[in-house]
Amino acid sequence: MEYGFYTFADVDPLSGDKAKETNQRIIDLREEIRHADELGADVFGIGEHHRADYAASSPATILAAAAVETKKIKLSTAVTVLSSEDPVRVYEQFATIDQLSSGRAEIMVGRGSFIESFPLFGYDLHDYDELFEEKLNMLLALNKSERITWSGKFTQTLNNAGIFPRPFQKEIPIWQAVGGTPESAVRAGKLGLPLALAIIGGMPRQFVPLIELYKKSWKEFQKDKPIQLGINTHVYVAEDSKQAGDEFFPAYISVMSRIGKERGWQPMSRDQFEAMRSPMGSLMVGSPAQVAEKMIYEYELFGYTRFLPQSSLGTIGHEKVLKSMELFATKVMPEVNAAIEKKKSTVIS
Repeated sequence: MEYGFYTFADVDPLSGDKAKETNQRIIDLREEIRHADELGADVFGIGEHHRADYAASSPATILAAAAVETKKIKLSTAVTVLSSEDPVRVYEQFATIDQLSSGRAEIMVGRGSFIESFPLFGYDLHDYDELFEEKLNMLLALNKSERITWSGKFTQTLNNAGIFPRPFQKEIPIWQAVGGTPESAVRAGKLGLPLALAIIGGMPRQFVPLIELYKKSWKEFQKDKPIQLGINTHVYVAEDSKQAGDEFFPAYISVMSRIGKERGWQPMSRDQFEAMRSPMGSLMVGSPAQVAEKMIYEYELFGYTRFLPQSSLGTIGHEKVLKSMELFATKVMPEVNAAIEKKKSTVIS
């Protein structure tokens, strides 16, 4: 079992001094990554966005800084919007991070749940699926060999081109992130890519058929190769349930209401928030025992091998985020690991 943290580096889009707030957010983010490393977390991910409410339009730049400030933690995107990126440039950047960190770089790719990067970099949304599939195949080819011959519809033509630098690792681990599209899950299994499932709403059990599709595809194309499956979700841990709910709700409702308005969703109430953090809901907000219980429940549903919580949502205070991370690492994970080991030993016996 691996665990870590991920963030979109949220900032207040209505801030009167965006430059100053962005500066402070990136300073805080660097501390969060160092804190995760000191806590023994396995991975830290940063999501790519090009909006006023997020500070990380260039995750690779921040991860490069983190590479020289940390010792053991893996450094990943969560996600790279590959459809609107140049795969060659992405690979070069992460090979450089891999060298800076002596082999701790990862790339998590996805099609992106926000679409602002497409017009920003001159791509047509009508090509949404085709762009991702072609660029993913190109990125995988780049990872296999330092020289590549390539021709595509949306990508540049290369003739025995050298791609440098090469990473410290033989190959950079590449994960595929999905939100709920069956075709994406099947593709990941076919290509042998670890899958990261984002669960940010609804009931976790509704994603079971999607994961079963992934596992079926994996078994068909990868045979006995060990499967890697990650869950990315909203998590906030406090000493007790009421404190967790009261501290997380204002930031959570602000973010979800803003995004919901853009997408035509109805405003969320406190009652709906409480329903989402009920035992079967998707939102893991509560005491260490409550969060551990929900993680164990989702482990029984999915059999995941990695779990990444997102606590730094919206304008929630930096110190509170650090405390939530600490409680997750020192209280939640030991309980989850013990429960999983007990289940495994029961099965073996």
